[in-house]
Order: sequence, then C-alpha cells, then structure tokens
Amino acid sequence: MGRDLDDVDRSILYLLQTDARNTTAQEIADQVGVSASTVRNRIDTLETDGIIQGYHPEIDYEAANLPLQVSFVVTVPPTELTDYSEQVRGIQGVIDVREMLTGRRNIHVDVVGTSTRDITRITDAIHDIGAEIESSEMMRRRHVQPFNHFFLQGTDDMSARGDDSEGER
Repeated sequence: MGRDLDDVDRSILYLLQTDARNTTAQEIADQVGVSASTVRNRIDTLETDGIIQGYHPEIDYEAANLPLQVSFVVTVPPTELTDYSEQVRGIQGVIDVREMLTGRRNIHVDVVGTSTRDITRITDAIHDIGAEIESSEMMRRRHVQPFNHFFLQGTDDMSARGDDSEGER
C-alpha cells in the first residue's frame, strides 16, 4: 500500500509530469510556494518511496522512422501472466506491456515497427511463446497527460489549468 500524498507532493508530481526535463527545482518551488530545497527533498523521498520510478522521454516513433504502431490484446493463462509478460517484453519492437488484473484479455502490448514485416515478426513471436492474440489495432496518435489527481496547488478548481493563475492558497 502506498503512502498518502499532500498538496505539495501532488503539485510536484503534476509539474514533473508536465515537463520534468525542462523544469528546475526552483521553478517548481516558485509555482508551489515552497523552497527549492523542499522540492529537492520531496523528489528524493518520492523516488525512495518508489512513487517516481524514473524519467523517460516521450518518443515520437514516427519521427524516429518507426511509423507503424500497433496495440495487441493478448490472452495467456492467468497463473502464468508474469512469465508471459516477461517473455513478451523480450520481443524486439515491444515498447509497452500492461498486465490486466481481470478478464480473459489479460496482456495489452504496444509495438512499433518500420514495415508490415516487423509487425508480422512480432505477431509470430507472440504466437511462438504460446500467447493468443485476441485483437490488434493500429495506433494513429497517442496523447499523454498528467493524471488529474496530481494538481498544482493554489489553482482555483484544484486541477491544473496550465496557466499562471495563483488562485487562493
């Protein structure tokens, strides 16, 4: 079970999700209303507690000459979910694997490739490990945004609006 987050933690998480690479501790501190050292200490604690597990680039795969993005919904025996998930993650071209808690369609896999040959190779590899592909969809575009539970404290409606409004504290 995780720990409870306060408004400062949620504000830091929101701002890091918005643009971690280009946001300094001082800039976060200025927006949150605490000191930069408090922000650095909170980030260290969030990392130690496993709440922040890393900082990852958001890649435009099409711009990186990987124009085909496909999502597969896969079925594997529930008692072997972890093992199958690990095997799927080992397939070249797989970029995201989500293990589902319930239901027959219990692994969702996102893949990228340069050609239908790549996608066919990945499909064959999924079948070769004994998993059943239930469906596949070609992705047009992916939109990632901050989780709305993490808000910038001090905004009027406690959901970050992305503007410079101070609101009430």
